[in-house]
Amino acid sequence: MSIQGKKIILAVTGSIAAYKTPQLVRQFLKCGAEIRVVITPSAADFVSPLSLSTVSKNPVLSEISNNSAWNNHVELGLWADAMVVAPCSANTLSKLANGICDNLVCAVYLSARCPVFIAPAMDEDMYLHPSTQENLKKVSIYGNKIIPAGHGELASGLTGTGRMAEPEQIIEHIVTYFSLSQQLSGIRALVTAGPTYEKIDPVRFIGNFSSGKMGIAIAEALADRGAIVDLILGPTRLFPEKAANIHVTHVVSAQEMFDACERIFPFVEIAVMAAAVADYTPATVQPEKIKKSGGNLQLTLTKTKDILAHLGTLKAQKQTLVGFALETNNEVENAATKLKNKNADMIVLNSLRDNGAGFGHDTNKISIITLDGHEKTKTHSLPLMTKKDAAIEIINYLIELRHGKEHVD
Repeated sequence: MSIQGKKIILAVTGSIAAYKTPQLVRQFLKCGAEIRVVITPSAADFVSPLSLSTVSKNPVLSEISNNSAWNNHVELGLWADAMVVAPCSANTLSKLANGICDNLVCAVYLSARCPVFIAPAMDEDMYLHPSTQENLKKVSIYGNKIIPAGHGELASGLTGTGRMAEPEQIIEHIVTYFSLSQQLSGIRALVTAGPTYEKIDPVRFIGNFSSGKMGIAIAEALADRGAIVDLILGPTRLFPEKAANIHVTHVVSAQEMFDACERIFPFVEIAVMAAAVADYTPATVQPEKIKKSGGNLQLTLTKTKDILAHLGTLKAQKQTLVGFALETNNEVENAATKLKNKNADMIVLNSLRDNGAGFGHDTNKISIITLDGHEKTKTHSLPLMTKKDAAIEIINYLIELRHGKEHVD
């Protein structure tokens, strides 16, 4: 797939690698894209705005106001299908990571609703410095896509890692992104995320520590691939950063989540049950606040309905059902049992034994459990990564699984 007709913002910052940007602009135009260029004030020390304007066939913007007109950064952010920060200096990377807005590039970045690609360029010592690595991690967690720096001769005369990716490599990243964005075009998906709260009385509830980050990241990853997503979201302060193609239904209790899933499931082809649904709920909800007394309080709990198992009984051949398992012991064995007993196609395993995994973290360490053609379980263990990257990996496995099912059909 090409990027014919795509609207691209190229943001150029103060790095010697800026000399490559006229060639990058030509490559974008050759692929059929429309280009607008914005630069930081220091970028003009490394590349001529006139040359960028000439090759892009559009004015180069560097100031929010030029005394005669206002360059609308919000309008630019809404116009683009993608924003590419290349080269991205250590200084600009720090600003993007920390929300500093003191130039037009930063203002457009903060206004952009499109995917943002960042191609760092700096000397190796700067690139490997812990603060730079932390900033790369931050912008990645925000959902930006990093185009890795290359290894080679640097402006300092040293050889190391920090070279901006070549224009052809940057173009390849953009083309690949837009190609992947059509993989699930027209497919409808159901995702559950967050905890459920089970009322005890008007002010108290039984709940868990789930933030909903993993399920929301999965909903966004599905939408990025072109799917239309129904996100059933339990009580959480979080919300999808990119709401395009994502319809959110807010629920509180396990019963409400069950009802919403049962209603939507017959109309979807993919269902990912990432929510941490309460296993038990109070048998009776007190109409008034329970007053503290001298004795102990005893609650009678009843089991909630098993959403994954119920959907497993309803699953049609065309549907792919994914469950989650959070385990503390015998992790793989328990997840494999869940896979078979719930009639799921895939289980995503989290272990609370892994540092940086589980509730509340921005990172996760998962294993993917599936069945082979002989009904034997296969385990694919992944390293610690951001939840956004983990979501992308889950969708990659899901798409591969769907292709396998279609081949069997």
